[in-house]
Amino acid sequence: MPEFVYKYETRIGVKKGELEADNLEHAEAMLKKQRITPISLKEKPKDLFGGKGPSPGLKDIVVFVRQFSVMIDAGLPLVKCLDILGTATENKMLGKASFDVKKRLEQGETFAEALRKHPIIFDDLFCNMVEAGEVGGILDIIFNRLASYIEKSAGLRSKIKSAMVYPASIVFIAGTVVTFLLVFIIPQFAGMFSEMGGRELPAITRSVIVLSDAAISYWWVFVLLVPTFVVLFKKFYATKKGNLMVDSALLRAPVIGMLVQKISVAKFCRTMGTLISSGVPIIEGLDITARTAGNKVLEGAILGIIDDIKQGKGLADPLRDQGVFPMMVVHMIGVGEETGALDTMMAKIADFYEQEVDDAVDALTAMMEPLLMVFLGITIGYVVIAMYMPIFQMGAGA
Repeated sequence: MPEFVYKYETRIGVKKGELEADNLEHAEAMLKKQRITPISLKEKPKDLFGGKGPSPGLKDIVVFVRQFSVMIDAGLPLVKCLDILGTATENKMLGKASFDVKKRLEQGETFAEALRKHPIIFDDLFCNMVEAGEVGGILDIIFNRLASYIEKSAGLRSKIKSAMVYPASIVFIAGTVVTFLLVFIIPQFAGMFSEMGGRELPAITRSVIVLSDAAISYWWVFVLLVPTFVVLFKKFYATKKGNLMVDSALLRAPVIGMLVQKISVAKFCRTMGTLISSGVPIIEGLDITARTAGNKVLEGAILGIIDDIKQGKGLADPLRDQGVFPMMVVHMIGVGEETGALDTMMAKIADFYEQEVDDAVDALTAMMEPLLMVFLGITIGYVVIAMYMPIFQMGAGA
């Protein structure tokens, strides 16, 4: 992510600052959120003599947050905590960020303001919760909630990835076996059949030989086709229209659509419940949750209810009007609002839907296993039958 440098006026003169953002517009929006009007804003020249190292993973962040919580609870000052963690962390980028945040705290910035200078590591959800914890004097509790949230989010992501490993492995093995047969085995049979001559080959055999010839003669087309498709799809998905179309198609897709909806609902409720329980205002929480939803349809639905909330409406009715969330979720959110326990209800919904995702992933994996085995059997069986059918016919004719 690019770094930007900026200058701004204060009562004691002009100050300089740095931040990381996706682009210039994103940098301007981040400064506006911090109520900073820059005199100048430009991209920082890149360091040609080495980078900062790999970005910290979820495990690094969880360990960092857990340790921070323990030290804050023990009464250590923020500056001392950051100094210890900056030295102890194994990730160089996280260590450098810790020392930078420490320096900014010593210069008079708030903890949340200092963290916002490193958006690659500390996102809006993280910074807003820290800001709420600073105001309420409950940073140790906030960091515990953050660690739990990150762990549950990582667990959900891990389950989804693990569910895709088996089918991807089967498809890869099937593709490798079929490619081997087309390139190395079938040409041997084709040469044998041409030497025998005098007999027309069955249609199934001719089709496989044509595929083999195509694989040998035009292998470069197949090699280029996949990465080209991936690049074009990524470019299309990166556009606003393409992102919305793909996400809408995923939600409408049979079987997969239900799983995507459950994942989105679980993520929405987990994030929103964590923010509300940490004291983040509901409108700001909705804005953060929308941007971290991971689905443009859901993002649009969440952003669409913000105006209703500003007009004094509750959360349940606008969500119902959007027609994206299941009615059970809407009713439970309504009950949470009526009882004054919206954060608790959100957490219960998230727990329920995360379990639903577990069950759906298990069911999908169980359903895909026999289907993939059938696909593999039919594919390889087709090739084997195509090659041996002329031999059987010759034997019968003899």
